[in-house]
Amino acid sequence: MRRAAGRLARGLGIAPGEAPAVLAGFTMFFLLFTGYFALRPVRETLGVTGGVDRLQWLFTGTFIATLLALPVYGWVAARVPRRTILPAVFGFFAANLAAFGASLWWWPGHPGIARAFYIWLSVFNLVAISLAWSVLVDAFSAEQGRRLFGLAAAGASLGGITGPLLAIALVGALGHGGLLLLAAACLVASSMAAGRVRTAGAPAVRADDAHARSLGGSPLAGAGEVLGSPYLLGIALFTVLLACVSTFLYLEQARLVAARYPDPLDQTRVFGSLDAIVQGLSILAQLFVTGRLARRLGVGALLVAVPLLTALGLLWLSLAPGFAVLAIVMVLRRAGEYAFVRPGREMLYSVLPVSAKYRAKQFNDTAVYRGADALGAWLKTAVDTLAQQPAIAPALGAAIALLWALSGGLLARRQRALEGSGRSPDQLRGTPQG
Repeated sequence: MRRAAGRLARGLGIAPGEAPAVLAGFTMFFLLFTGYFALRPVRETLGVTGGVDRLQWLFTGTFIATLLALPVYGWVAARVPRRTILPAVFGFFAANLAAFGASLWWWPGHPGIARAFYIWLSVFNLVAISLAWSVLVDAFSAEQGRRLFGLAAAGASLGGITGPLLAIALVGALGHGGLLLLAAACLVASSMAAGRVRTAGAPAVRADDAHARSLGGSPLAGAGEVLGSPYLLGIALFTVLLACVSTFLYLEQARLVAARYPDPLDQTRVFGSLDAIVQGLSILAQLFVTGRLARRLGVGALLVAVPLLTALGLLWLSLAPGFAVLAIVMVLRRAGEYAFVRPGREMLYSVLPVSAKYRAKQFNDTAVYRGADALGAWLKTAVDTLAQQPAIAPALGAAIALLWALSGGLLARRQRALEGSGRSPDQLRGTPQG
């Protein structure tokens, strides 16, 4: 049995002593994404309830809420020990979910609660997922990341399969409020697994007493780090282009699903089914393709392939607009993002100091991403209003996707040079070490 396990570990690129930390990371992501993806169909349904023609306002509200939340996160990160940042944030979010669950039981279908939950979940998912990745980036080196990030991320994809299936199976019995309480329990369990990532890590990580200290600095230190580093600004640009393309496709999905499936429970099942398909493809790629591709072709292959494929899909959608084509493009783009783009984007942070992994990264993953969401939503609304042609918006999205691919290639080249030189951007530009 041990020999078989050893052969499997070697086949997956896991070195001796790394398996416990990888398994803990896998479990952390599995529980987090099980809870989140049980909530995604609820969010999409409530977003449609608030009106498809008002989604751009929800994106704007999400951006404003993110800007308000980021200094609070920065204050927590600056003052609590590094090892307790994630438990503190996840515990707060679990309490929020319990409150929303009770509200949906008392006032089901209330448009104000629907919009508030939509905005809250849109803030939660970026903060929570980015923070979970911060723990992983903190625990593994750049070389380990190329081998192991795809495996740990497979837990996210497995959770992304489990969550939608739970939503489909239980929404009738538990209602939306019950799904929220289930997600809160998953979040608490994910926090416990995150603690195991560090205690099961490499000896250097276990012996690092810096985890018992806070990062220090101001609540807005992350924004300053990004603005002071061309490398981090490059990651911010990559994030903007990614988010704009995603928003273009997301708004088309919401419009077409609302037109084709008027019943809210049917909408929840459709969104859940698409999520399950995406995660099924993602987990296969993460287990058997991501690590091998990164080792052989480098981070650039992870960051460029999906944008190019998305550009082709958007051109196809501009020529043949319809729900079936959109569903195919959405599934391939999202599966590619989970399997390739997200692990590749996290590898870019492996050459950065600890403070940037928790603060600058959080700024890029939340404020920058949600700002780009709002920009993309209003841009698509303007194009649809002015052009009155369904083919124009996908064609514009394809052009943005090509720029996204270019930025990914340039970032990968810079990351490779920094890793080879043993220097990080802060050493060149004076970014605080933290």
